[in-house]
Amino acid sequence: MKTFPMFLRMEDRTVVIVGGGEQAAQKSRLILKTSARLVLCAPELDPELADLVADGKAQHDPAPVTAARFDGAALAFIATGCPGMDAALADLARAARVPVNVVDQPDLCDAYTPSLVDRDPVVVAIGTEGTAPVLARQIKSRIETMLEPQLGGFAALAGRLRGAVARSVPRENRRAFWRWAFADAPRRLHADGAEREAARLLKAAIAEGGAPDDTRTGAIALVGAGPGAADLLTLRALRKLQEADVIFYDRLVDPAVLELARRDAERVFVGKAVGACAWPQDRINAVIVAAALQGRNVVRLKGGDPSMFGRAEEELAAARAAGVSVDIVPGVTAASAAAASLGRSLSERGVSDRVIFATATGVGGGAVQSLGDLARPGTALAIYMGAAKAPAIAADLLDLGLGSDHRVDIVCNASTPHETRLSPTLSDLSEGCFSDRITNPAVILVTVPKDARPHAALPLVRVGAVA
Repeated sequence: MKTFPMFLRMEDRTVVIVGGGEQAAQKSRLILKTSARLVLCAPELDPELADLVADGKAQHDPAPVTAARFDGAALAFIATGCPGMDAALADLARAARVPVNVVDQPDLCDAYTPSLVDRDPVVVAIGTEGTAPVLARQIKSRIETMLEPQLGGFAALAGRLRGAVARSVPRENRRAFWRWAFADAPRRLHADGAEREAARLLKAAIAEGGAPDDTRTGAIALVGAGPGAADLLTLRALRKLQEADVIFYDRLVDPAVLELARRDAERVFVGKAVGACAWPQDRINAVIVAAALQGRNVVRLKGGDPSMFGRAEEELAAARAAGVSVDIVPGVTAASAAAASLGRSLSERGVSDRVIFATATGVGGGAVQSLGDLARPGTALAIYMGAAKAPAIAADLLDLGLGSDHRVDIVCNASTPHETRLSPTLSDLSEGCFSDRITNPAVILVTVPKDARPHAALPLVRVGAVA
């Protein structure tokens, strides 16, 4: 290790940045995250830097730079863009015994700017001694997904409570208290936006002299795994996977998503293949609740968004009936992924001003109604679970008055390596020409333009008349 990582106290100290362009602006944005005084040395400043000076966030010194300009500074950045001038200015800063960073010239640097994960007051710095800044940014992106955005606020709350802990919690119990605070319910609640409840829980434990005897409070998270691609997971979904003790997952969840979970988390497959009932919903409800009542952090991992035709309400009701904490982590739903794969929007200005999500499969796999009531002019219709019923759906749309040459988009396994995209006409689709190419999971996207004139007085259409 040629450099030693260290955090410098910046309060009431000065940082000098020499340069007035974009490189200087980049360093200024970084230093403005601290409480340091910022001095900008350049004959002229670009508009961004000039605004900082006008707002009182920085001082401008247009005079020629001498070694005296660096006296007493904590750090100097040289960013003129001229290699020769940068080298000369770096020598002046070193003559004033100030650590210097010369932008894009690592051989001239005494200090290197790390990639930062900022959860103030929690800060993670990643450095490569100037050899591989792109790698540092990639590592930063990984860490960003590991640390919840609210972590800094929780750390600050913990800091405010340290005095109370010292007064009320016996010394031998403090480590266990802080382990509980940062690894269990308080941090989890704060990360989910329940800051007041997290603070109340911490203060109650302090008043009792330490962490609760049962330091494991079970909870259930209904987590959307998205349409398939692991990199479409939300940051919150990733965090839940990394906190889970046990994961109950569907057949539509890509194995790559499960690879993002804790290595020691138990994985239980509860998927139901079409026509199979090995895991009826009542049994799924029972096992996820039972695991939570054992004090385990449970993730119920569902393809797409758990609230979109995912039977989430039944699992929510079961958890609440048992007194188990439960929350929902939204996921990217298949219709959004399908539209993205097609390179189009779900809605289109002047063509469709409403988007309707519908399912072609009802309770027990039976037919549902009301497609005729939904497919009105100006509507973009996203039909889920319609692979086996695609010919019937097309026939119904033809009966409504849409033209036989009207095209629909069908995306199977959206966002995965197995994705298939089809754009048949209603005529071809109704005749079953594409039936062997439409596989679950599939989304059928139908746009009924505003200027379309489907029959207005037809009765409700029964989608799924064909099994």
